[in-house]
Amino acid sequence: MIEIKSFSYFWLDTWVMANVVQLATQDFCTRFLNLKNDPCGRQYDQMTQAARSAPAYIAEGNSPHATSKETEMKLTDVARATLSELAHDYLNCLLRHESLPWSVHSQDYQVVSCITLDRPAYKDDEQPQSSIHILAQKHKFDTWLKSNDSLVVANCLLVLCNRLIQMISRQIESQLNTFRVEGGFTEGLTAERLAYRKEQSVQADAPACPVCGKPMIKHMAKKGVNSGKEFWSCSSYPECNGTRKIS
Repeated sequence: MIEIKSFSYFWLDTWVMANVVQLATQDFCTRFLNLKNDPCGRQYDQMTQAARSAPAYIAEGNSPHATSKETEMKLTDVARATLSELAHDYLNCLLRHESLPWSVHSQDYQVVSCITLDRPAYKDDEQPQSSIHILAQKHKFDTWLKSNDSLVVANCLLVLCNRLIQMISRQIESQLNTFRVEGGFTEGLTAERLAYRKEQSVQADAPACPVCGKPMIKHMAKKGVNSGKEFWSCSSYPECNGTRKIS
């Protein structure tokens, strides 16, 4: 039996909500866009593609070991941007009908904004279980999403888009905090390379640093009168600036 690799993004509320928005947007476009108000099908394509991009970019950015921390944040930010585009489409839909979006003080806005998502509780076989979970979360908004009034559905999806944008913003802030502490892909490669060079220096009986006594590493000067010449540099640089000439 082939073992399916666990996908960490299945557990993200942002990915779950993005799938809810995608499914609801596909329903909206199928039900309310037609040859009269969308004769070329451009609006249908743009809205469904924008809705599709959000969970896709979240998944790509948060696949384990698939991207650097910098790329993870960039892809997550692209998901946020494409949701902003989709939110504008729903706002435009309301304005075309000379209808205003729900006020933040309205009952519908308050209720939709306060509906919480259940935490995932997958034990195994994550793809079927995550699908069940996504549909269960979507059904929480059925009162509005299944309405025959396109303006009610558009209003609900506008609230969900804006809510998801805020969720993604918090996720990016968390990613940024992690980056500040742990660094990114480039920093990780530098650390790995430095650790390897330290090990090689010890094995090659490199001299001890005259300042702190730690093993030294060969470096090549990149500028100045010694440009192109090798020299010994302390392996603890930049904490220690000890150097030696190579005989």
